[in-house]
Amino acid sequence: MPQVSVYIIAFNEAEKVRATINSAHWADEIIVVDSWSTDGTSDIATELGARVVQVDFKGFGDLRNQALAACSFEWIFSLDADERCTPEAAAEIRAITNDPSALDAYWTPRRNFFMGKWIRHSGWYPNYRQPQLFRKGKMRYDQKPVHEGYELINGAKPVGHMVNAIWQFPFRNMAEVMHKANRYSSLGAEKIQHKKITMWSALLHAKWAFWKHYLFKLGFLDGWAGFVIALGNFEGTFYRYVKALEVQQGMLWKEPESKGSSARG
Repeated sequence: MPQVSVYIIAFNEAEKVRATINSAHWADEIIVVDSWSTDGTSDIATELGARVVQVDFKGFGDLRNQALAACSFEWIFSLDADERCTPEAAAEIRAITNDPSALDAYWTPRRNFFMGKWIRHSGWYPNYRQPQLFRKGKMRYDQKPVHEGYELINGAKPVGHMVNAIWQFPFRNMAEVMHKANRYSSLGAEKIQHKKITMWSALLHAKWAFWKHYLFKLGFLDGWAGFVIALGNFEGTFYRYVKALEVQQGMLWKEPESKGSSARG
């Protein structure tokens, strides 16, 4: 029977990582790839029987590739600390990995819980990130700092789709929404430094992000939660472009040079 490694990336996720690890105990190996958390995340992981690997954070692409290197077994399933593998998904993973005719990689649908409800639209269900189930040595990630992509290698077959969804709990509260938007917009700004950016283009990109999620991805059917998701995409996109513009035009704050005279009001 082929064995499965589950890797979980985490940083200061003490409130979430326990449930994530518990949802993966069906696997033959659980690896928590931590970036020197200070809230006890690694202690919780060790307590629950996971192997902890500490990796300096240099972007999510690099972090995930380091996770792949730490996995021991033929099949790998990727979980983030805010995701939970459901029993139905676990059973499907075992069925796939035991099938001699299985493909080399599979997309896994995710069902998101936000603002007290399961989101059915807004681009959040079913939504996918990189393929989450794959054979070791058949996939790797690019080096983008955030929203990293993937590439199939060594003659991998086309990507298939799992049927059963895992769960995602992306935010505990609105404070975490804003914190994550700030962090991800900073990382995302690095990806667009090569583009020609103005305040108007930043605003236009942000407006498109809002309407894409609220109108075209039917976010309005998710009520106020859908509006908040769309607004969060507006803000995250706008600040990503403004942060890139800030660097391009030298708008970062620095101590004014003294001209040898005192300032006057």
